[in-house]
Amino acid sequence: MSGSVRPSSSDRPSGPFARVPLSAWPHHDGSELHVGELFPALRDRVPVRLRIPRALSAALGPLEGVWLRSLRDFEPHYDAAAATAGDAAASSWDWYEADLLLVNPVQRYRWLVRAGGRAYWLNAAGFWDRDVGDAHDFRLTAHDGRQTPDWAHRAVMYQVFPDRFARSEQADRHPVPEWAIACDWDTTEVIGQGPQTPYQFFGGDLPGITERLDHLVGLGATVLYLTPLFPARSNHRYDASSFCGIDPLLGGDEALVELVRAAHARGLRVIGDLTTNHSGAAHEWFRAARADPRSPEADFYYFSADHSTYEAWLGVDSLPKLNWRSEGLRRRFVLDDDAMVARWLQPPFDLDGWRIDVGNMTGRLGRDDLNHEVAALLRDRVGEVKPDALLLAESTSDAAADFQGDTWQGAMTYTNFTRPLWHWLADAPEALAGREPWFFGVPPGATDQTPAETFLVTHLDFVSGFPWTVRRCNLNALDTHDTARAAEILLPGGQSVGVLLQYTMPGIPMVFMGDEFGLTGWNGEASRTPMPWRELECPEGERRRIREDLRGLYGALGSLRAGSPALLDGGIRWLHAEGDVLVFIREHAEQSALVVAARAAFQIELPPAAVGTAARGVWEHALDVGPGVWALRDGDAVVLEGAGGPCGAVWLLPGVRRPHAA
Repeated sequence: MSGSVRPSSSDRPSGPFARVPLSAWPHHDGSELHVGELFPALRDRVPVRLRIPRALSAALGPLEGVWLRSLRDFEPHYDAAAATAGDAAASSWDWYEADLLLVNPVQRYRWLVRAGGRAYWLNAAGFWDRDVGDAHDFRLTAHDGRQTPDWAHRAVMYQVFPDRFARSEQADRHPVPEWAIACDWDTTEVIGQGPQTPYQFFGGDLPGITERLDHLVGLGATVLYLTPLFPARSNHRYDASSFCGIDPLLGGDEALVELVRAAHARGLRVIGDLTTNHSGAAHEWFRAARADPRSPEADFYYFSADHSTYEAWLGVDSLPKLNWRSEGLRRRFVLDDDAMVARWLQPPFDLDGWRIDVGNMTGRLGRDDLNHEVAALLRDRVGEVKPDALLLAESTSDAAADFQGDTWQGAMTYTNFTRPLWHWLADAPEALAGREPWFFGVPPGATDQTPAETFLVTHLDFVSGFPWTVRRCNLNALDTHDTARAAEILLPGGQSVGVLLQYTMPGIPMVFMGDEFGLTGWNGEASRTPMPWRELECPEGERRRIREDLRGLYGALGSLRAGSPALLDGGIRWLHAEGDVLVFIREHAEQSALVVAARAAFQIELPPAAVGTAARGVWEHALDVGPGVWALRDGDAVVLEGAGGPCGAVWLLPGVRRPHAA
């Protein structure tokens, strides 16, 4: 048996690889410590570096050589890596360096290490004692001027579902639309599934959001993400009837102008939500297309030969699918001066980017696969209109193949963070009996608790296909408006540990409104609960929706992250993943951050060399979650202990010096 993560001791394989703990693996990631240029051009030579713990030789035998293997036009090429000199005090590892030539726009590469007479491979999914496929190789993208804005990977995002966030006084003056079922903000229960679900109308509006912006700032958010704002015939508004104006029920165009202006004054950016896969059946384009097969809009959609039927997203008749083979659609949606993609990024609206709904299905239907072409078209247009705007896209399954750095800049996906985290922190089966939390792509009832090593191998399996510059812009979401609430299925106290990982792993932490109050909901629709503002004025025993007030934790983690070079720009090196405990270190030239997360009481020992050379006295205990974690460092080991769980902690340590030529 071979693999990249050590199994539990009961079924650990024999052989050389079994003797290499996670903390002794060679290490490389896409951060600045290991890659000389994050945004190179085609044909550039970029120095890339591998760090090898000296403990590796003790496990595998003497080190005999290191090579960089790259795919040049998909033909393997090898370059010998030379030893370099790093921090003289860091005697626990050696650095090796080679130049990576960017022959292709997405350059794949991995490392070959020979030790003790055998070959071993390091790719983005782990350290292997056998040859492995190319799918999990490291990637460096030739960006050719299309860089991701530097603010993006430093962001903390807060997601608002406008109908349920806040009502201003003027909301009472808006008539309830004919399609809607009027609901009381504080007493009506949200229906998670049924014919009334898309029509429950609570009447939140944009002025209400403007009045509550200080709440976001207090949580440490830097980006407000708004789900759709266009007129529609549902509470979710993903069935737009027009892209040309803001829904009057939300306050209209001027309300968006005022919201963005107020957000910018507080240092918040604002991104919108755009449906490139479909419109609503009431959309002006679709009505014109359906009425007349000779209309300019007729080829914007997929109609049958006799024009009697049409394709719709997942067969939902109210969501007709857009046909991106249409040049007219491309002009009206993307390329024209007043196209949908461009108009809302410009004054007076000044949105700071888009989250693209159903990005994985956009441009795809049967034999048609225009996804990359459409995504590149959108990327170029957004960059032309507003160079520092952000372009994210939803992808509910294995997303990496569509996110290679030249199209979408980051993924709203669930495979590499949300799903494995839910499994690791899942409540006991008896506690979940009778409940089947649901979101896209998850088999029914598939929330069994799994050990930390399964979390890590699953995370690496799905995250390894992203270039680093995309990976650090992927959204780390505990939940979203399309999932059950994390508080619904995680063990008691588990959400706090999930938030710790959300803010300390590479990626953009994305908080769904109400997470800070421990709101519950068994599926996406049930999780769209109106914010419990009035309950904050009630004694704790009288609060119905607020299960746990976590505002302090979110604020503390937001502040810690904002001030930490390691958490903003550092790489990630995993030190331990077994059973109840995950340990990793984020490393940067100016600072390192050691992160421990556990779902139960524990005690583990790590070799001091695995953590770094800094004496225990220069560690800064920056943050505790739950009962907290105690650490002791002596000459023989770093001992980490949590008396109860779930718990976690962050320590700040000295940085890691970049190596230089020997």
